Amino acid sequence: MKSIRFRLTAWYAIILTAGFALFGGLIWLTLRHRLLDEVDEDLEGRASRFEKYFRAESLETSDKQLRDELGEFCQAFPPKSYINVRGNSGSFEFHYPSEKPSANFRTLYRQFTIANESFDLEVAASIGSVQHTLDLLRLLLLGLSPAVILIACLGGAWLSARALKPVADLTAAALTISIENLSGRLPVPATGDELARLTEVLNTMLARLEGAVKTLSQFVADASHEFRTPLAVIRTTAELALRRAREPEAYRDSLQQIASEAERMTALVEDLLILARSDAGAVDMPLGPLDLREILREVLAEMKSLAEFRQIHIKLLGDRGAVVSGNRPALHRLFLALLDNAVKHSPDGGEVIVTLSDHSVKIEDFGSGIGQTDLPHIFKRFYQADRARSQGGYGLGLSLAESIVKAHGGSIDVTSVPGAGSTFEVTFIAREANSEKTLLADKFL
Repeated sequence: MKSIRFRLTAWYAIILTAGFALFGGLIWLTLRHRLLDEVDEDLEGRASRFEKYFRAESLETSDKQLRDELGEFCQAFPPKSYINVRGNSGSFEFHYPSEKPSANFRTLYRQFTIANESFDLEVAASIGSVQHTLDLLRLLLLGLSPAVILIACLGGAWLSARALKPVADLTAAALTISIENLSGRLPVPATGDELARLTEVLNTMLARLEGAVKTLSQFVADASHEFRTPLAVIRTTAELALRRAREPEAYRDSLQQIASEAERMTALVEDLLILARSDAGAVDMPLGPLDLREILREVLAEMKSLAEFRQIHIKLLGDRGAVVSGNRPALHRLFLALLDNAVKHSPDGGEVIVTLSDHSVKIEDFGSGIGQTDLPHIFKRFYQADRARSQGGYGLGLSLAESIVKAHGGSIDVTSVPGAGSTFEVTFIAREANSEKTLLADKFL
């Protein structure tokens, strides 16, 4: 495959050659046309002067004396001139010189009438000097054009190499960037042209890739850490149960512990799968008109046993239903995650208030709250604040909640005061209750 430098030089040479050929041809044709026009103008002048002199002398002298006078008159013309006049009746004929030239002459023909007799006048002049000038110009064009084109092509090759040097520098810099060294950046040329803008775009892309790889690496590390604990528990429990014979009740307790850890791992795998498919945008989520109050009642019924166990009272405020365009299983999971989070972080005997207004849902608890240093990170996967994320979870609930809200085109906001509690508010886009249109979300199951 030919390099860009070679192709630029080749195209430059082709275009330059075509331009020189066109320019040279036009110069040659223009000069030829101009020189021949000057010869024709000169012939017109000679013919006019000869005709005027012929008219004057033909009325006063005989034919023999007229020929002598015309011969003397023609001697005043430039050398290599030819004049021939002949009467149509054949009574008079004059040649100067006696023989007509055979080549490199340009001829003008004219007719005139004297005393009812027509005469044919032929005036010719040598164009040898014109031909010599044109030949010299052609020689110069054909001889010098290749040299000029060659010099221009060499200059073009040098210029193209100079212009493409930043590309070579970018290529060399790009070869040093790998998955282990994504922090490297391409040098931005100080030219302010398209290449500089392209380099800036590539550096921005590398920055995004670096952030994505770091996030992925952290995600894998966190997931591996979360899997390691239940796997260790399952392995240890199984090894202890197999080490010696035990009572059936001991085996039942071991299997129960293994089943509990397997269930925890299953929930973790399902959440990770949902988040991965959400990031990839691989699954469409059908949306339809839903009443948020109905979904909240379903979630409250599901959370009832856990809340009663810890003597936490969940209060639902807002009598009017709010209809949004959403996916029922996804919204159920969203509010379940938020309420589970609120119940876990509330003190025993506390209260959780759920407020439904228009197209937003506010969930407020009065627990330990979230520190200001932790607040910007709570929606990150596997992030757990020391005090607020240490109650059996693995830091995916709020990340899932944020993904669901974004898939619905809504927003989720959180305010918290350490020691006083936290408030999560989810706001949706309003939809008509009787809408029959089915929308497809961009991502999330």
